[in-house]
Amino acid sequence: MNRREFLKLSGIGLLTMVIGDYKTVKAETKKVDFHSHAILPSYINGLKKLKIDAVAEEGFPLPKWSVENHLQFMSDAEINFSILSMPTPHISNFEVAREINEEFSAICKKYPDKFGFVATLPFPDVEGSITEIDYAIKKLGALGFKVASNSEGVYLGDERLDPIFAELNRQKALVIMHPSPARQLPRENVITGRVMALYEYPADTTRAVLNMLANGTLEKYPDIKFVVPHCGSFLPYMKQRAGAMFQMLSSMKMMEPVNIEDSIKRLHFDLAGDPMPDSLEMLLKITDIDHIVYGSDYPYVPAPILLKKKIALDENLNRQQLTSKIYSINAKKLLNGVIR
Repeated sequence: MNRREFLKLSGIGLLTMVIGDYKTVKAETKKVDFHSHAILPSYINGLKKLKIDAVAEEGFPLPKWSVENHLQFMSDAEINFSILSMPTPHISNFEVAREINEEFSAICKKYPDKFGFVATLPFPDVEGSITEIDYAIKKLGALGFKVASNSEGVYLGDERLDPIFAELNRQKALVIMHPSPARQLPRENVITGRVMALYEYPADTTRAVLNMLANGTLEKYPDIKFVVPHCGSFLPYMKQRAGAMFQMLSSMKMMEPVNIEDSIKRLHFDLAGDPMPDSLEMLLKITDIDHIVYGSDYPYVPAPILLKKKIALDENLNRQQLTSKIYSINAKKLLNGVIR
């Protein structure tokens, strides 16, 4: 579907969707948030156990979170179902990741019509990650998996992670990417090196996606459903530049030839961040409306700010009759392959 065609979409009928063991509802009324976080006690305790200082690493304090506050935000924002994931800093320790996933599972089982979760994988631990994939699907009811752009300096697309991606591909898994700051940054007297959300989050996401594109990860593992956060990060700008560079590098025998157009078509994107007034339009330069889902980034962005952003987004989507596409129909397509 090209961009002109999607602008003409109208009269989208009622669809049904089923998420896990949750009740069947009409897609037009089931609005899904693909990008939200829960700051769980197991996560906070895990950071302490591993001596990870979230404020020092991220330049931003961990927000407070509770089920009650999240449900209130969802009610105010008219969001029916939220997919929870672990925030940043990333956890690479297998035991702590397991504790976090079990707490996520308990919350989602208590509120099955409101929450699902993507399990944390302890990248770059290959054996631990493969073990957790099986456990999270069979025992915990995970809808998919959260992976960091880099884990201890090992980036998505690195061949050392291939055994994990092979298993994710076998499971036809939903994989939601999340940024993780690069290991070495210019932190002194450079604001982008102090507050990760300002620049390093989209930069590292883009770095990871480019690495996957360059290494043919998306072609090797075509059954993984990758979701790129934050309106594609810097990829709308980098697509043309990377395509030209990849061609030059392959002609110089510095990398294997890749088809960047076909690879990017395999990706999905969430709208966490600031989709209006420019980012959504920029994202549509590299993808189509069928590959975009809603994301709030709650609670990292305070609820009152998110509600204002959502009003602007909804006005735009309603005007183009695309609300069901972004909030429901595309979400259903992504979730069907991982529902257990």
